[in-house]
Amino acid sequence: MVVHSADIQDRDGAKLLVGKAAVLFPTIQLVWADGGYAGQLIEWIKSWCGWTLEIVKKAADEAGFKLLPRRWVVERTFAWLGRARRLCKDYEELTDNSEAMLQIAMIRLMLHRLCRPPQIQRR
Repeated sequence: MVVHSADIQDRDGAKLLVGKAAVLFPTIQLVWADGGYAGQLIEWIKSWCGWTLEIVKKAADEAGFKLLPRRWVVERTFAWLGRARRLCKDYEELTDNSEAMLQIAMIRLMLHRLCRPPQIQRR
């Protein structure tokens, strides 16, 4: 993850994330994104690290809400993070602190799932 200031456009922030992720995860081949990341970013990612950036969009003739493949993953994760009280407001002055709080929230979520007591089956 990369947290950046609000004066950086998301497409430019994506370059910061890809630069960091390409070193940590060199085997990634495909990345999904929404329409806000279309344009020159697609070619930049292909030339920078060889990944394919696939834009997930709804069909032009569709009206209203439609659950799109792969796009729900991000929204679901944001909903999980929204349950963390520390992340509900912007308290941090430094982006490094914000990244640390996000990591702690995800670690807590993973530990909760791993350490959950077994479910009692009732008849």
